[in-house]
Amino acid sequence: MTGYGIASHDSGSTKYTVEIKSLNSKFLELSLRIPKAFSEKEFQLRTECNKQIERGKVNLSINVEQSGSTVKAAGIDANLLKHYYQQLKAVSAELGEDSGNLMQLALGLPEVVKYTEDTITDEEWKMVEGAFKQALANFQQFRLDEGNVLQQEVTNRIGVILNNLEQVELEDPKRIPAIRERLNQFLAEAVGGENVDHNRFEQELIYYIDKLDVTEEKVRLKTHCQYFLETLESPDANGKKLGFISQEIGREINTLGSKANDANMQKLVVGMKEELEKIKEQLLNVL
Repeated sequence: MTGYGIASHDSGSTKYTVEIKSLNSKFLELSLRIPKAFSEKEFQLRTECNKQIERGKVNLSINVEQSGSTVKAAGIDANLLKHYYQQLKAVSAELGEDSGNLMQLALGLPEVVKYTEDTITDEEWKMVEGAFKQALANFQQFRLDEGNVLQQEVTNRIGVILNNLEQVELEDPKRIPAIRERLNQFLAEAVGGENVDHNRFEQELIYYIDKLDVTEEKVRLKTHCQYFLETLESPDANGKKLGFISQEIGREINTLGSKANDANMQKLVVGMKEELEKIKEQLLNVL
């Protein structure tokens, strides 16, 4: 959900620049920094941003640059300045303090210096609104371009998980004979081969192997990955949905790893976990 867009409109005497930028956030956090003259348009700006941006920590700023001939100087309330100055002078004389900087102090008191807040005309707002719409379009295009890159990257990482799953399916049939051999060897060393009840051994082995069966996990993991890719292709904003699916993928990978009981399968599972963590990081950028 990172994004950036900027646009400006120069009328000759005044240049209006609108800048929109965002960082990742689960919700829309909109911050506006606009001149006071545009205060009455704040609701309109927020409404349009809420409609189009949806999520992200967004900063919108409007900057107004006026040429020297159009900049209005601040005004000074002379009567109020005199009033403040006389009061400060009287207090200084009474206290016997230095009165050298009284004018500077008086100028800093409330309402002495007044800045005339301009009001914008309909024509000026049309120029600002045009710059805003262009900046918003540039912002959305930035997000779209980034989204295309993210889609390709996430798709590739899901592909790695599915490839590792194919390798797991090749390793799985080798696992049971290895487990049988290992248990046989252990019993032979512990009690002697001639003392092993082979019927009981087979019964216990079947129970043990059933606990290590990963058929359901493999099927569910493949289904979740395919569903993830289908959702990724959807034109709707599915960032949260993809996050939920990735949690389900992680759950199946973890179960697969806990049941594997095989070094080669464990390595493949670790590779899946690495790819999934990178996918989760990237999903923070998806609406």
